[in-house]
Amino acid sequence: MPKTAIVILNWNGLGYLKKFLGTVIKHSFGNDTLICVADNGSTDGSIEWIKDNFGEVRIVKLDKNYGFAEGYNQAIAQLDATYFLLLNSDIEVTEGWLQPLVSFMDSNQDVASCQPKILSFNQKDHFEHAGAAGCFIDKYGYPFCRGRILNKIEKDTGQYDSQINVFWSSGACMIVRADAWKKCGGFDPDFFAHMEEIDLCWRFHKAGYRVCYLPDSVIYHVGGGTLPYSSPLKTYLNFRNSLFLLYKNLPDKKFNTILFIRKLLDGMAAIFFLSKGSLESVKAVWNAHMDYYKALAELRKKRERVKELEISKAEPDVLNKSIVFEFYVKGNKTYTSLIS
Repeated sequence: MPKTAIVILNWNGLGYLKKFLGTVIKHSFGNDTLICVADNGSTDGSIEWIKDNFGEVRIVKLDKNYGFAEGYNQAIAQLDATYFLLLNSDIEVTEGWLQPLVSFMDSNQDVASCQPKILSFNQKDHFEHAGAAGCFIDKYGYPFCRGRILNKIEKDTGQYDSQINVFWSSGACMIVRADAWKKCGGFDPDFFAHMEEIDLCWRFHKAGYRVCYLPDSVIYHVGGGTLPYSSPLKTYLNFRNSLFLLYKNLPDKKFNTILFIRKLLDGMAAIFFLSKGSLESVKAVWNAHMDYYKALAELRKKRERVKELEISKAEPDVLNKSIVFEFYVKGNKTYTSLIS
């Protein structure tokens, strides 16, 4: 059994595989490491190209596109390792990127997941949207990162080169302890894509684990490789999955208040989209809320299952502010100004 299985989920990403897979192999192969491409029913010749060019890569062939969440669940169920390292196909790794993550996990048995510093492939002195230098959520469930608040991306000047505990690790690149993954149930397949890693990390916290950021490992992420950031589908998934996330994981004492306010904020977002003439975004928010209400019966069951994981009532670190208010009203657009 390899210690680390690097799992790259692919869906019609032949261009990214051609660009980045060789570098992953160069800087990762060996040292008790398996590299696996899990293919989500691609039709662009991805599997054939891998077989022809990188026979050492294991292929897990899925029969259709299961999405990010269930695609990883299906692939990891077929693998055996101490750690699973989930890696997007549109990532350029760097020399020496892997060992710090593995060593950190070896030395910290209470850590379920850890992410590296994630910089932009297209602007390499800036952080990348999906993960940056460690990730958190505010009191209403809005995610943000050290180095990225809403759409504001910071330049990397070493200001976040400290190892810290975080609320969630980025699904773009995260190493996960296999035992913790299995104990907490992996990703929720109903999320399909987006925010499933936040949901999983919230469960990690409830089960007594830590989640961390490690700046000693650096990667470069293209971002938006599968769904562009402006995609109405991405908008739909983010709004719907935010409600899923809060319903499943909020503590009882905050449940009704936070969900009510979040719904009001979503309504304000829809009005903003309407003012900009973005009818597709308005429709995406509406559909997200309608599908949330349709899923309530199943969400109630999931909430009860999540409670079974809790070994204490201690809550993970959530910013007791609204980043929307801080960003647009108070002008706090960096992590440092936000928490000061």
